[in-house]
Amino acid sequence: MASFPDTIQNLWRALPFTGSDRPRISVIELSGVIGSIGAGRKGLTLTRLEKTIEAAFKLGHIDAVALSINSPGGSAVQSRLIHNCIRRHAKERDIPVLAFIEDVGASGGYILSLAADEIYADESSIVGSIGVISATFGFEGLIAKAGVERRVYTAGANKSQLDPFQPENPEDVARLKEILDDIHAQFIALVRERRGDKILDNEDVFSGAFWAADAARARGLIDGTAQLGDFLRARFGKDVKIKRFSPEGGSLLRRILSGETTSSAVADALFDKAEARSLWARYGL
Repeated sequence: MASFPDTIQNLWRALPFTGSDRPRISVIELSGVIGSIGAGRKGLTLTRLEKTIEAAFKLGHIDAVALSINSPGGSAVQSRLIHNCIRRHAKERDIPVLAFIEDVGASGGYILSLAADEIYADESSIVGSIGVISATFGFEGLIAKAGVERRVYTAGANKSQLDPFQPENPEDVARLKEILDDIHAQFIALVRERRGDKILDNEDVFSGAFWAADAARARGLIDGTAQLGDFLRARFGKDVKIKRFSPEGGSLLRRILSGETTSSAVADALFDKAEARSLWARYGL
């Protein structure tokens, strides 16, 4: 018959994330478009994720942190900020990081996966899109047809560059292309830094193309195919304890009913939602 202290110890070990002999994993859920969308509340941003990331790494006696990623990309800046935050905590606490891509880990979504020491994906996941894109519309023909006169006053020769209501200026396009090339070079450098000798160093990998998991693995973008739960149980044992961390955020409807969102913000949110939908649609989702 177990003694009273032994009984207490066994009960303590049976609780989630307690006891020294039970493997424990924090899972950070990174799902959605990266950047401020939906009135600035729904996208993945460092402001929205910083406390979540910190809490996941601060959970006591964890064996690893896993990233559950499902993102078509978005803001290059926010992608890097989130990536850097994860890497900083991983180094400070000497905790390994594993990434698991679900439907999509493309563009900025792939940057998030680079925060991990190992990257895995489902066999049908879409991976890659190591490139930079800028898209807009030209309305000069529309306003001319409608009889609208465009009036713009600036201080600074380039202040009105890429105005969608003016004819496209080749010099403006050239300046934008320089910026895109610079950001693309930074993306490539990060992939090479994080993937090292694993990455297949050719133009195909960095062309902006994307692939299913097997082709991505052949190019060194991921380490293998696996699903988060099965992988963690196989590596850490069937008794592994998993605690998930998700960023806070309410639905647009809830914020409308609570009076947190103005009518103009609602209009912006709907426009942003359509833009986010177009990012997912690029990968057939």
